[in-house]
Amino acid sequence: MGKFSIPKLGFLLLCCLAALTEATYVKYKDPKQPLGVRIKDLMRRMTLAEKIGQMTQIERTVATPDAMKNYFIGSVLSGGGSVPAQKATPETWIEMVNTMQKASLSTRLGIPMIYGIDAVHGHNNVYKATIFPHNIGLGVTRDPNLVKRIGEATALEVRATGIPYVFAPCIAVCRDPRWGRCYESYSEDHKIVQMMTEIITGLQGGLPVHSKKGVPFVAGKNKVAACAKHYVGDGGTTKGINENNTVISWNGLLGIHMPAYFNSIAKGVATIMTSYSSWNGKKMHANHDLVTDFLKNKLKFRGFVISDWQGLDRITSPPHANYSYSVEAGVGAGIDMVMVPYNFTEFIDDLTYQVKNNIIPMSRIDDAVKRILRVKFVMGLFENPMADNSLVNQLGSQVC
Repeated sequence: MGKFSIPKLGFLLLCCLAALTEATYVKYKDPKQPLGVRIKDLMRRMTLAEKIGQMTQIERTVATPDAMKNYFIGSVLSGGGSVPAQKATPETWIEMVNTMQKASLSTRLGIPMIYGIDAVHGHNNVYKATIFPHNIGLGVTRDPNLVKRIGEATALEVRATGIPYVFAPCIAVCRDPRWGRCYESYSEDHKIVQMMTEIITGLQGGLPVHSKKGVPFVAGKNKVAACAKHYVGDGGTTKGINENNTVISWNGLLGIHMPAYFNSIAKGVATIMTSYSSWNGKKMHANHDLVTDFLKNKLKFRGFVISDWQGLDRITSPPHANYSYSVEAGVGAGIDMVMVPYNFTEFIDDLTYQVKNNIIPMSRIDDAVKRILRVKFVMGLFENPMADNSLVNQLGSQVC
């Protein structure tokens, strides 16, 4: 048998290394690639199960590493008061979030999950966090710069616990003081509510000049993805009854309850949450005209639409009376991520069945996943999926 010369052997080794590098290089993992290229490259690699997993948001108490890995879960949340331990430290929160994230990153494609939490007047679920006045108190200040600074402080404290996504702000326009959630509204005057959407700039960072309309924006590791809620008309229900019916003309809806969403989208808000309430008898979670045709197509919103807590269940009365119908109606209306939050296998099984049987078109699934991935890429989750302790001293900080 002949012997290789050293130069020839070196050349072969270089060729092998080059081939190995080429085989492992994937565009979606390359931050130098354009956003659209990364999304397209990742989506073409995804199975239906991986796509539906991305559309699923579950509560932290059921988000075991096995659940994250086996179902490709795209998002986890803390419900109200759901904490890893009583008086949990920032380090405890970070450890919990990172345990889930490690499970997500261990999957075939390594798509990071996004963890969300309510932070409607500061990081209000967390021990020793700074608590700010409710929106109704901030609205009377007529000071958008103040709420921007509150947004900046809140973003730092949320990131201090390893969380990159908040279900805030609430931009409801409270039209009846009998509404029990009036304190979540900045004002009965939509112009004041519009001014106060400046909190989004504080939470997410200032939108770069020449940004495309409707494209979400999050300015790095010290900022969080925001969520404008609850779309739309939650503050205008009959007699102020919570989750009830908002009876108003199209012009009235556009003139009173919609304007703050125009501002939020213009500021690059990453996500929008649908309302439990109805508009003229039609449940918002099932309203294709307002969610898809108007919000996505007309207003060019490019982030993702998320349901409220068990929002799909509440499409029927009583809730969960016909869950298959609710899944079809909610996802079909244009909801991209579903806050399940507990019985996620039922949601995944129902949606999988409906896609495989052409009840819900694959194009609807692809639209949802594209939007979710867009937010994750924009906020840098693929480059920095793991939380660290660098901001823990920001929790409860007196510096503003």
